[in-house]
Order: sequence, then structure tokens, then C-alpha cells
Amino acid sequence: MKKLHLALVTIGCAVRAWAQVPAAEVSYFREIRPIIQQSCQGCHQPAAKYGGLDLTSYQSFAAGGGRGPAFQAGAPGESLVIAYLNGERQPRMPFGAEPLPGDQIELFRRWIASGAKNDTAASERVTTSTKPAPPVTALAYSPDGAVLAVSGDREVLLYKADGSGFGARLPGLSERVQSLVFSRDGKMLVAAGGTPGEFGEVQFWDMARRKLQHSMTLTREPLSGASFSPDGSRAAVGGADNTVRLVDAAVGKELLKFSHHDSWVLGTAFSVDGKRIVSVGRDGIAQVNDATTGAFLENINTPHGELAAIVRHPTRDLILIGGAERVPYLYNLNRDALVRTFEAQDGPIFALAFSLDGGMIAVGGAGDDIPVYRTGTGERVATCKGSRGTYAVAFSPDGQRLAAGGGDGRVRICDTKSGGLVREFAPIPQSSGY
Repeated sequence: MKKLHLALVTIGCAVRAWAQVPAAEVSYFREIRPIIQQSCQGCHQPAAKYGGLDLTSYQSFAAGGGRGPAFQAGAPGESLVIAYLNGERQPRMPFGAEPLPGDQIELFRRWIASGAKNDTAASERVTTSTKPAPPVTALAYSPDGAVLAVSGDREVLLYKADGSGFGARLPGLSERVQSLVFSRDGKMLVAAGGTPGEFGEVQFWDMARRKLQHSMTLTREPLSGASFSPDGSRAAVGGADNTVRLVDAAVGKELLKFSHHDSWVLGTAFSVDGKRIVSVGRDGIAQVNDATTGAFLENINTPHGELAAIVRHPTRDLILIGGAERVPYLYNLNRDALVRTFEAQDGPIFALAFSLDGGMIAVGGAGDDIPVYRTGTGERVATCKGSRGTYAVAFSPDGQRLAAGGGDGRVRICDTKSGGLVREFAPIPQSSGY
């Protein structure tokens, strides 16, 4: 009995000692910040400060918005962020989305109760710097030929089509913008990108007002390969989480998600009628899916290595794909047949483009050259020069110019008949504080 009594006393002491150990302190950087990035920053960022609130940094979060500071350190019951997350104040946040799970709201409570400390390392804090210009990973001409949109450092830069003048900055959250595409009428610009391991963002910009219409953080991995449905009502993006997502362009709401790929999805393209969507990625498959249900329909190719790029002919169901194998392939989507194989490139393919009339294609990649071919014959008609890899190519609407961007952070515009350089420039304005 004495042994049993001693054992019970020991257990009791251990339980009391365990109960007195404080819960681990919640980390802003590792636990609170990722929730904000995933669920809140789409509406609360410099380009769209709903309620006057910017959640892209600890400092702006603490400052709060039009209704006062977002939180009171040590007092979760008096903190606005808690009241809006649990519905005590309306509208409940995140606005227009599912409420946060209870365990996530509890993390906010515990973090505030323990002092709401900022444990972000100095090296992780976003500040202006003199770092080298980032690579140009996305380019797009507006349909009217007036604007050239270029990826920048956490933003999209708008230039005159010939590169002669800077027009506007469209700031975002993404460390890198991976894809840019205009709607057919030119009224909207979609930018897809993200920050690896943190979030994937897609933005919808109203081009008439140069205002952000919607921003959505859909995943915790970057998004790329954006495309518009022919009627402009939907946008598709590929994800590093192996998914394809369709978004309602008018309201900024996710409509559909499917994950038939075995690896990252790097490109998407709608069929002419908008009923099918083709996607490519690191698994080497060009996959056709139903754009209404997400159901798998077929594969149109035999995989020969990772695929990084896809583009559809402007008026026909001809799909051009390319990647690690270095060969551009042209397929007829309706016949599930290979139409043409173009010459092998000097390195892996990163970018493809059709001219607006569908008569030419351009191929960018790891090689120094950016060839331009006739779609109908496969004949090379011009060779433009790139540098340190070409990640984005885009024809001007009249087909007379080709813009290319790459690893050296510069944009080059060449003549599509001669291949001669028309203009070269660094897209990030020197006076913008970089």
C-alpha cells in the first residue's frame, strides 16, 4: 500500500507540474503571419486598404485602420481583430469567405494575450533596398497596343508599348509576378504570382482606373500560367500545389479547383468555346479537363520531360507547348493530333507566344536566341536576341514587335521581320525607391 500511495503521490506531483508549464508562446512570423497572408491580405494591402487597414507588415497591422488599432497587446478581449474574426463585430472577417477555424482564432487570442510580439527576423522584413533588379518573368501587351505590362519587384509596371515611357505602378503582395494576361477587351489585367512557401496571389486590375478590383491568396504556394476564358468571365491559374483553379473575374471568387497533375502546374489555356481547359506542368503532361466540372477528359501528348509553357492560337483550337525537351509542339485540340514539330532550341523552353493573327510564334528559353516562326510552315522568319535566359515573350497586337524579358531584369523589344533590336530598357524606375 505504501508503494501504491507513493506512486499516486508521484503521479499527482507530475500532473500538477505539467499543468503549471505555460503553453508555448505563439509566433507572429511562423503562425499568425501565414494565416493573414492566406486569408486576409487580399483585401487589406497597399493597393486595396479596405477599412483603411493594411496587413502586409506587423507595423501596419498594429497601426490598424479607420476604426482604430487592430489589437491591444495583452488584451485580446479589447482587440478589434478578435471581435471581427469571431463575429462580435460585423461584417465578420474574412469578408465574403468562410470564417477562420476556431483553432486559428485561438492562435490570435494567445498571441495577443502574450504581448503580440513581432518575432520577424530582420532579414525577413520587407524594406526598400538596393538589391539587383529581379528577372522579368511576365509580359503582356494590351489589346489596343497602347500598354506593355511588365513584372516588377512585388508589382506590375505599365509602360508605353514601345518602351519609351513609364506609365504606372500596380503594387501587389507577391515576391514575384509569374504571369500577366489582359482580357480580350483590354478592360482587365490579371497578375498571378506569389511567395514560395507562403502564398499564391492572383490580382484583377481595372485598367481604366488603374485600380485593384480583386486580390485573392488562393494557396500557400505560387500561382502561374494565367489565362482568360474567351468571354472574359473566368480566369484560370496553375499552382505549385499541383492544382488548376478557376476564378470568377467579376466578383473575385474561386469557382473550381482540380488536381489531376502529379506536380506543379505552370500553364493553362482555354479552348475557343471556353468549355475545356488545357494545363501543363512539371509532370510533362498536356492535360485536357472540363472547364465546368473539372473532370479529366484526356491527355494530348506523350510526356518527354517537364512542360513550362502553353499558349493557344487566338482563333483556333491549336495548342502550342514546350519545356525541358527543347522542342515546341503544336497540337490540334479537337483532333487530339500533333500538327507540327518546330526545330529544337538551344536550351529548355520557358515561354511561348502567338501573334494576334496566329501567323507567327515566338519561343523563349535558356538559349541566347529568341526565334520567330511561321505557324503554318514552321519556317524561322527572324531571330531576336535575349540574355541570361528568356522567361517571357509577347507580340505587339500588330505583330511588328516582340517584347522579351529575362534573367538580367531587362526588357528587349525587337522587330519581327529583321530580328533587330528596337529598344532595350530596365523596367524598374530608378526613382521609385528601390
